[in-house]
This record gives sequence, C-alpha cells and structure tokens, in this order.
Amino acid sequence: MKHIPLVDLQVQQAEIYDDISEEIEDVLRSAAFIGGPAVRRFENAYADFAGTSHCVGVANGTDALELALRACGVMAGAEVILPANSFIATAEAVAGMGATPVLVDVDPVHLLIDPQLAAEAVTAKTRAILPVHLFGQLAPMAEILDVAASCGAVVIEDAAQSQGASYNGKFSGSFGLAGATSFYPGKNLGAAGDAGAVTTDDAKVAEYVRMLGAHGSPSKYVHEVVGMNSRLDTIQAVVLDAKLKRLPRWNGMRGKAAALYSELLNDVPGVSLPVGRPGYEDAWHLYVVQVHNRDAILAQLNAAGIGAGIHYPTPIHMTKAFSYLGQGAGDFPVTEAAAGRILSLPLFPHISAEQQERVVGTLRQALRTG
Repeated sequence: MKHIPLVDLQVQQAEIYDDISEEIEDVLRSAAFIGGPAVRRFENAYADFAGTSHCVGVANGTDALELALRACGVMAGAEVILPANSFIATAEAVAGMGATPVLVDVDPVHLLIDPQLAAEAVTAKTRAILPVHLFGQLAPMAEILDVAASCGAVVIEDAAQSQGASYNGKFSGSFGLAGATSFYPGKNLGAAGDAGAVTTDDAKVAEYVRMLGAHGSPSKYVHEVVGMNSRLDTIQAVVLDAKLKRLPRWNGMRGKAAALYSELLNDVPGVSLPVGRPGYEDAWHLYVVQVHNRDAILAQLNAAGIGAGIHYPTPIHMTKAFSYLGQGAGDFPVTEAAAGRILSLPLFPHISAEQQERVVGTLRQALRTG
C-alpha cells in the first residue's frame, strides 16, 4: 500500500533541481551566503508577484510578523487583535515583542476572523489588527480595513498560507500597511528550510524591517535600535526564485485538485466542505473539511496510508503558553468547535486524480465505520 503524503515536497524539488543546481554551486564557490544579487532578485520578484512596492526577506515567518509589527509602530504594551483560530506563531510574534494578543472568534463558514467581533474588541490600547489568511483563503479585508480605520489601528496581514490568493485582483500581503509571509517548506511557496518576508508599499516600513533584521543596523557597526538577526540567506533565495516562477501554475493545479475533491465529496454525508466567496481567488494551501468523530476518522485514514492532518487541534487560548491571557473553554465557541472537527486532506500541486479518489474512497469507508 503506497503512502499518500499530506504534501509531497520531493516532486517539487525534482522539478526545480536543474534550475537551482548551477546557481547553488555559484553561491558555494563565491561564498556569498548572506545577501547579494540572488536575494535582491527574489525580493523584487516577490514584490511584483504580491503587487507591492517592497519585499524584505527575513529568516522565517514568525520573525516576519514581529518585524512587521515593530516597523509599523506597534510598541510593547499595545494590544493587537487577531483570530483565535490560527497557528500559535501569530500570537507568539505579538507576545514576543511585548504586546498583548487580543483574541477574537471566527465566522462559522470560513473560520476566518469575524470583523464584527474584531470591532467589539477594540480598546484605547488597540494599535493593530492582524487578520490571518487561513488555508489559502483571504480574510474579509474590506471589513477589517474599515474597522481599523475607525479606531486608528494599522493592519498587518498574516499571509503565510495565502501566497497568490487575491480579492478582486488585489493579492495577499498588499492590503494592509504590511504583510508577513512564511516560506516554510510546506507552504505554497516553500524554501528548502526556514525563510520568510515582509511586503509593503511603504518605503520607510521596508527600510525599518531591513534595519531591524540586521541587528538594528543601517550600515556595518552602526546600531540605531535594538534589532535581531533575521535575514534571508542566499541559497534559500535561489530556491524560492525558481519556485516562484512556477507558483501561478502550481496554484492552478492546487485549485483543480480542490475542485475535484469538492466534486468527489459533494454527495458524501457527514462531510462539510470548504466554501469560497465571490470575488475571491483562493490559493488552496489546504483542503480542510469538517467531520464528526474526527479523531477516529483521522486514525483510520492514517492507518490506510493517507497522510491527513489537523490544522489546528488546540486553539491558541487553550495552550499552556497563552494560559496567562486568562481565557479557556467556551470563550471562543466557533474556534473550539472547529478544532474538534477539522480535517486536512492531502493536497499539493502534483497530486493525481487517482490519489484523490483513493483518499475519498478511504474517507467514505471511515465515515461508515468510524
């Protein structure tokens, strides 16, 4: 029985191998491991892709969030509103720079930040709203921008799962004052290790992110602020540049695979399918369904060689790390209910129809017996 992974990175690497081999050899020969033309070339290419004036490469997506927050003027002691339904890194970046994460629940259909609840969470200390584009779907940015404008907060997008997603032709990472993205290997645009970036139309924000990520130094041994060491290394830039050239095609392949899943699962009782919205183009980072008795279903899928997963099983407010916020079970009912039902099916650009049919067939059987 051949295993079907949640995401197959080996086939992506095989596709770009010839393109990157010579360039990586050049990097090794020149020993230009930090910065240089390859990094700037990728930064310019990704800014063009996202539709922003600037892109600054950093070490990872969590750093990208923290650097974007700091560069956009969020200070220690401020409050930042974000959805309870996200990976812990979103809140971790806020807490890491001394601000307070203010969690709000999500809408029950798309599991994205609820703008009305965000508006109700605003206080005199609110300095930023941090919407998360989850599973490849954009958050409701028009509404979020309205909320932010009404209270004088900045908007910083967590765009880690949405590279290439758009709303009415405007792309992920280009709506707020800044966007932070991750190039973790499993993302739609993934490096060969950790990497991330901040996108923005504001030249001063971009300059400040770059300075903060270089130990607060605009030039060697000149340190204007306390920063950190967070830079995109050259080999990762070479890999990302090669993959970026293929990303529109790969995202299209993801979309076709998602459409096939929806077709195959349309008549399957007990499965709630992901729902799109008019004007939105999803990047389909994940194909997430909801089922009852999820853990038993997942166990059966995994036992049958299907690499399904959960994104995410424990809401942020129910982790030990964020217990200091003083929230618990019942505080975010939509997020908590979804955490017990969500199930991510294998999805990657090169997944075959035969693999998807096997996934769905196994899921049908698990639903009957689970």
